[in-house]
Amino acid sequence: MPKVAVYNIAGEQTGELELNDNVFNVEVLDAVLHQAVMMQQANQRQGNASTKTRGFVRGGGRKPWKQKGTGRARSGSTRSPIWVGGGTVFGPHPRSYAFSMPKKARRLAIKGALTAKLQDGELTVLEEIEFAEPKTQNAVAMLKNLKSEKKSLIITADQNDNVEKSSRNIPGVKTITSMGLNVVDLLYHDKVFVTKSAVAKIEEVLA
Repeated sequence: MPKVAVYNIAGEQTGELELNDNVFNVEVLDAVLHQAVMMQQANQRQGNASTKTRGFVRGGGRKPWKQKGTGRARSGSTRSPIWVGGGTVFGPHPRSYAFSMPKKARRLAIKGALTAKLQDGELTVLEEIEFAEPKTQNAVAMLKNLKSEKKSLIITADQNDNVEKSSRNIPGVKTITSMGLNVVDLLYHDKVFVTKSAVAKIEEVLA
């Protein structure tokens, strides 16, 4: 089992923790990670782009000119797609871009992302994060103590309003709970900070 150091918010090592091999030491499959990212981004698309075909453009009910004898091409409507102001051919219509992956594949993607972060030295386990009050300077001080000047992801076991409110105004910093763990956030952020209690919950679900 991989063993990692545990730090407090002051940046001091307080102990060590053994991580579960079934979660933090699995084979990293790029194809599964890619599919999970594509699925999450596709599911977030609104899909509300819309265009009108000739049947939905207002007007065009009268034939512009008679069929024969004018020398011009025959035409039955000013809303034909070849006319300015006419309809659109094969344009987008409201739709859902969502697709799903098998449950085992989704879990494998998250475990692969956690393993990759651990192997790259970008995952740090913390003792419980507790702020007396929601102040941005609390989160700034914690990240400075932990030598994190890059995009950082903070994972807590449960909803913690003080931590979330303290970090949400810092560019590049995001706080989520263990239940909201996802591949996109793990791969996007350069540093991942996870509490011991969050690790226990993650291992309980994914192991």
